[in-house]
Amino acid sequence: MGRSTMCPRCARTLREPSAWSARWTCAAHGVVLPARVLREPSAQVISGIATTLDVPLWLPWPLPRGWVLGALVLAGDETTGVRGAGLVLSGPHPLGGAADWVLVAEEPGVGLGAGLAGLAEVDPGSAVVGAPAAAITVSTHAVPLWQVDAAPDRATYAGEWEGCWMWTIFRPQDAGVLLVDDVRAADMRRLGREVDLLPYGTAPDWLPQVSGS
Repeated sequence: MGRSTMCPRCARTLREPSAWSARWTCAAHGVVLPARVLREPSAQVISGIATTLDVPLWLPWPLPRGWVLGALVLAGDETTGVRGAGLVLSGPHPLGGAADWVLVAEEPGVGLGAGLAGLAEVDPGSAVVGAPAAAITVSTHAVPLWQVDAAPDRATYAGEWEGCWMWTIFRPQDAGVLLVDDVRAADMRRLGREVDLLPYGTAPDWLPQVSGS
């Protein structure tokens, strides 16, 4: 994994492991898993990384018309492996203009989804109670999603799939109307050659400029 890393919760540059500590540390959040942003991903990059992941790499499937893959965000290190993975997409806003859509899968306590949602906590926590607000279909299973009160410029939903948090985040906030439709998601680890046919673009400006090699 590249050494250009950031805190998954606040995007601050991390203090690297040293002779005194084997952990990555953030000045604000202490010990964290390092995160990195891969901007302008390609089919070759995605295919190579997907085979190494222990968490899903979610993609709306079929991909809505006009949407492109703009960035991949990963949290983990050489010791732990990747424990959080987020795909950033950009496309037409259903109400006009442009929008971004982020899907994240992560183990509890990683904080990648919370960081991308602008949430102070590390996990959705008490938000995932009561009646869900929406759902995403994985294979034939409807994954319930609860609305999370996060940053006001985005719509954030979270649920759980096979022991991992599943986050879906829209910017701007009213782009969340995309969930009104029957949204289905596929794990890119299982798409095979179809990854080569996907449209790839550039990362949105709001993503941190820290990048890994």
